[in-house]
Amino acid sequence: METVQGSYNLGLVLVSCIVSVLASYSALNLSGRIHLAHGRLRAFLLAGGAGSMGIGIWSMHFVGMLALQLPMPMTYNIPLVIVSMVVPVFVSFIALWTVTRSRLTLRPLLVGGLLLASGVVDMHYTGMAAMAMKISYDPKLVTLSVVIAITASMAALGLMRRLREEGSRTLYKWASSLIMGAAIAGMHYTGMAAAHFHVHEHQASAIGSDRVDTHTLALIIALSSLLLIAVTIYGAFINGRLTQKDKMIRRQEKWYRALYENNVDGIITISTSGEIIDLNTAALEMTGSKREDFVGRPVAVLQRFFDTESYREAQIRHGEAFRSKALAYETRILHPNGQPIHLGVVSVPVNLDNEMTGTHIIVRDISQQKKAQAQIEHLAYHDELTSLPNRRQFDSIVHEKIEELQGSGRLAVMVLDIDRFKMINDSLGHAYGDAFLQKVAQRIAEVIDADKASLSRMGGDEFALMVHSFSSVEEVARLAQRIVSIIQIPYTLKDNDFYVSASIGIALYPEHGESREELIKNADSAMYEVKRGGKNGHRFYSADLDEELLFKIEIEADLRKAIERGELEVYYQPQYRMPGRELIGMEALLRWHHPVRGMVPPGRFVPIAEETGLIMDIGRWVLREACRQAKSWHDEGRARVPVSVNLSMQQFHQPDLEFEVERILVETGLEAKYLELEITESMMMDAAASIGIMNRLSRLGIRLSLDDFGTGYSSLSYLSTLPISRLKIDRSFVMKLEESGSERAIVTTIIAMAYSLGMDVIAEGIETEGQLAILTGQRCLEFQGYYFSRPVPPAALFAAPSEEDEHTTERGA
Repeated sequence: METVQGSYNLGLVLVSCIVSVLASYSALNLSGRIHLAHGRLRAFLLAGGAGSMGIGIWSMHFVGMLALQLPMPMTYNIPLVIVSMVVPVFVSFIALWTVTRSRLTLRPLLVGGLLLASGVVDMHYTGMAAMAMKISYDPKLVTLSVVIAITASMAALGLMRRLREEGSRTLYKWASSLIMGAAIAGMHYTGMAAAHFHVHEHQASAIGSDRVDTHTLALIIALSSLLLIAVTIYGAFINGRLTQKDKMIRRQEKWYRALYENNVDGIITISTSGEIIDLNTAALEMTGSKREDFVGRPVAVLQRFFDTESYREAQIRHGEAFRSKALAYETRILHPNGQPIHLGVVSVPVNLDNEMTGTHIIVRDISQQKKAQAQIEHLAYHDELTSLPNRRQFDSIVHEKIEELQGSGRLAVMVLDIDRFKMINDSLGHAYGDAFLQKVAQRIAEVIDADKASLSRMGGDEFALMVHSFSSVEEVARLAQRIVSIIQIPYTLKDNDFYVSASIGIALYPEHGESREELIKNADSAMYEVKRGGKNGHRFYSADLDEELLFKIEIEADLRKAIERGELEVYYQPQYRMPGRELIGMEALLRWHHPVRGMVPPGRFVPIAEETGLIMDIGRWVLREACRQAKSWHDEGRARVPVSVNLSMQQFHQPDLEFEVERILVETGLEAKYLELEITESMMMDAAASIGIMNRLSRLGIRLSLDDFGTGYSSLSYLSTLPISRLKIDRSFVMKLEESGSERAIVTTIIAMAYSLGMDVIAEGIETEGQLAILTGQRCLEFQGYYFSRPVPPAALFAAPSEEDEHTTERGA
């Protein structure tokens, strides 16, 4: 028996390696497919993968054996060849099943690797045994081949496990396939190197009819294995594409389902037959129902949430959606808890392959939006503070009523303004001012008949009233008087009672105007005339008021230039102490020498200055001029007596009043003790704030006097805490002293109270000897009035007595 050595056909060796790599790639690729598959598809892929992987390993082995060229023809035992083919298929099935389990621990991995290695080893040496010759083996190389088989099997299982995810990179799979293919080929060729072939001299005669020619076998194995692997890889590729597409479809379905289920808008899907197919959670929440209450049932089950009219309208719109594109509309349903819900609805037709299959009804709860919209509309036409119709709404109401009357009926427009409201707003603050206006609106609403009149707030402290049903002008006048009377009732604000009045102007349609603009303008003119006439009353419009309005406009324009042109002048009225007629001071009074109108009384232009804000500049000029003149008299050696200057409400409440007064004193050089500032009771409605202002002024050394005492309505409890040096008895009391016992009693009380509080007291407006005698008898010793001297220019104050000017009683600013 002779031992022979063979040589290898490098081409077949290369083919065997390629088969090994392709078989490894097929196994790695299939592991991911099998892992994602379920049911019958999983079983089919597992069986196909095992066959492809096993046949691939087996064919690599036999192609590798065919690559060995021996000096005699090679034949094989067919049963053993078949056995060697079945074994790798079986162990490949076990390997693929192992790595595609949901959980893979170390123990199953080791067992699977050992089974795969034993199958490969059995396949190899069974195939070697199928050769018709005696073969002996080198134990060391056989052991090495077994170790390589175990290592290669473990590596193969690990790589299949790691790369079974479908998203793994293809390049990484090919690199892993090369490693597995090289390991399998290395095991095979190590086992071949361990074999020693022995040739018997009678070997050829021993070969029977059950032997196959090696060339035929090589051709069958090579072609079949490559074809099988190619089919497996292509099948895996096609399956991967289908799986990817199916995954994308499932993913898109989940996306759209998530959009459907999680949409904040309710969605109801209805078929063309009127059956509810599906609806989302938002729709269920809007109806307070369960899914089984609707799905599979006719759309008519929704009727219970609608009233009859709303449901009929929704039916019509839903039918229109089947004949057109998406249709939007609004409707309203009733929640089972009784809460009405406003819905914005969009009916979207569903077309599949150009065939209408149903509609999506998308509903949104717009209750809050409707509420906000209603609130916006309300605010657009109503006053936010009082909820009364505003100017825009009032204009519309008057215009519509005029259109309705068409000159065949009558209506009255009243414009009402609150007298002294600015005093409340400036002294107490806007919060109290708003509360006051709300109370005024409530009082007016109480005295009018809502069926005959419409009340509006025009802005600020101005209200308007349209009376569209009355029998006579007298009835309108009586209504105006009732409003004036009810507004006069005291208002309790900040723990004090405040008294205000109202000025009402009235214009009648069609006598005083045939348009809305004319009526409101003329009623406004009449109201301003009431204010100029003393306030607290009502007046109907007359043509004469247009002249007064024109006067006001002209005066305002001229007043703005009066300071620059030097038209304003300060007159001084002396103050005396009796007996002896001692000069103790003088009051600075504003006069305006108009270039065209002549001397304009303060009562005519001061209210306009207060309305326009010009009083601030004018008051500052008067204060500076009075201080300058007093200092000039002192420098001339005249009597050093204080000069009194009246402060307006706006001046008193300006934040830097004390700094401005101090600055003027420094500029003019007048000592602070020679300046006396006169304030009125109406400035002290907010007593706490007023005390602070007066204390700061007092610390400068300035004297403070309370003017017009007895005419205001502030609390007397604060009088003892105010830094006041002198009380001034108002002329309205002095004028009636000789004819009224009650006025005399009031004056007596004021004098006694002033002395008990340590204050001086001065009476203004003294015109007769009788008035002087009565006041002197009550221990009032300081006086001011025409009985002693009228207000005179600076040059005339210390001059010899001259003929008196024309008598006037208006008080200056």
